[in-house]
Amino acid sequence: MIIPEIQFLPLYLLVFVFGLVIGSFLNVIVYRVPKKISIVKGRSYCPNCNHKILERDLVPVLSYILLRGKCRHCGTKISPRYPIVELSTGLLALGIIFVKGIFPEALIIFALGVILLAISLIDIETMTIPDSLIIAIIPLAILIAWITGDWNIWGRFIGALIISVPMYISLYFVKDGFGGGDIKLFAALGLFLGWKNMLLTILISSVLGAVIGIAMTKSKKENISGKHIPFGPYICIGAMIAALFGNAIISWYLGLYI
Repeated sequence: MIIPEIQFLPLYLLVFVFGLVIGSFLNVIVYRVPKKISIVKGRSYCPNCNHKILERDLVPVLSYILLRGKCRHCGTKISPRYPIVELSTGLLALGIIFVKGIFPEALIIFALGVILLAISLIDIETMTIPDSLIIAIIPLAILIAWITGDWNIWGRFIGALIISVPMYISLYFVKDGFGGGDIKLFAALGLFLGWKNMLLTILISSVLGAVIGIAMTKSKKENISGKHIPFGPYICIGAMIAALFGNAIISWYLGLYI
């Protein structure tokens, strides 16, 4: 649902700023969770000099610009990933509002998107997917069922198994074919999306993974032969597309044969 009226612009701005703030916290999650550091205790600090970051230097995006991408105390360059993640989360919040409208469902899907973005970044950096982030999807699945009234328990249960179980069985035939985190992620997402959208998710993620993998090989800039490629980001992209557009895509596809 898109609300084009100009009077909603202040609301859009508020949503965008909210997304920026959540993105700032998301950076904390991505840095601390793999290191098993509490995300609720202790102030943010510079990884180089360990100096606590002042409140005025924690304003999303703006602080990075004013500090010229450097730590105020030691001058170490700050990764541009931080403002990029903040901006991405702000745009994600706006995009979801444009598609789903100002409804509780949009907030739940945004929460899912934040978790999936964190999973993607951590998987790219560490080749692991933290169980804590996967588990966090489960209460969202319950909330989305309650908000939308879609209590198709069997559909969600089958969704949790339809991809994860075959992937798990395949490990007995293809060693290291998939990571355990990928399998658990598919199971949790199945509870949220249901079996139809899970089939769409695996289709999108597989196509994306294949296309990008081939592109990386053809570019001759990176030899990926024998390397493990994180599949989590592709799963997350597929899941978000399914969460936002899955029912419309499936209806369009089925309509081709009716």
